[in-house]
Amino acid sequence: MQKKIPVTPNSTRCSTCMLSEICLPLGMPRNDVAKLDELVKERIRIPKGSALFRLGDKTEAVYGIRSGSLKTQLEDSSGQVQITGFLLPGEILGMDGLLDNTHVSHAIALEDTEVCVIRIDEMDQLSQHLPVLQQQFRRLMSKEISRSHHLIMALGALRSEQRLAAFLVNLSQRLVVLGYSASEFILRMSREEIGNYLGLTLETVSRLFSRFAREGLIRVQQREVHILDMRNLQALAGTDCG
Repeated sequence: MQKKIPVTPNSTRCSTCMLSEICLPLGMPRNDVAKLDELVKERIRIPKGSALFRLGDKTEAVYGIRSGSLKTQLEDSSGQVQITGFLLPGEILGMDGLLDNTHVSHAIALEDTEVCVIRIDEMDQLSQHLPVLQQQFRRLMSKEISRSHHLIMALGALRSEQRLAAFLVNLSQRLVVLGYSASEFILRMSREEIGNYLGLTLETVSRLFSRFAREGLIRVQQREVHILDMRNLQALAGTDCG
């Protein structure tokens, strides 16, 4: 069950948040970042396995991940699920619902997660006095489109081993930005979820993890991954992993 948390004057705000260099305020002048403090008035805590929003819900806000991680997924009328992304702290989600004010995907917490709520109506009002905010959202939407292009390329052009290698390299790069180790991390998603995202079966993902370990590229124990040979893992990916 979601828990809403009011943001008080003593709470961490955009201007004091450690994620401000990768979240919505990225590249904004300090005095403009301070103006964003009035934009985020509440946060939401989502327990592992619970939904932040579901397909068909009315879009009233977009969300910046403060801690934890989520997956986004599509679902058709037969219940067939396609995972479209794994999101980490500092990343924004919910923008896919801005066109018709209706969410077109589910957002499910991979672990206990907390997000900052950026309400659309308040964002529109603030944008009138802070034009750079509109530029920021264009940047974020462009980033989302680029991420979709990378997924399409991975599913359509890359071999199975390239897909998994690119996935691990990309995850490593994103964790480094957050200040974590580039070579040692815990996968918050299951191998089945990784396979769904990459268009691979669970058996193929498990076989590739074992192959990468035999070849000395990684060491893996359950969900703990230690990248041993980043250069050759990048070479195997054979593509821009951004």
